Amino acid sequence: MKRLIKFRLRGARYAVLSEPIERDEAEALTASEADVMTLLLEGLSNKEIAKKRGRAVRTIANQIASLFRKLGVNSRSELMALNASRN
Repeated sequence: MKRLIKFRLRGARYAVLSEPIERDEAEALTASEADVMTLLLEGLSNKEIAKKRGRAVRTIANQIASLFRKLGVNSRSELMALNASRN
């Protein structure tokens, strides 16, 4: 079933059309990826997340790419929409 989710982020309005995908539950997020996801959902940039976690910006970018792959999203806005649909 497709779902349209509308939300605002930093003053801009977004709409994301999504549909369920099959995920392998073996690909659960690591603790680091979960922490990075929480900070992404708070609206922090890669640089801000790196500083807050004491990691290199490239490490954060790699963790974001991994969690996007595991969750089946391609952008921060899709992550926001996925989070909104779960709450």
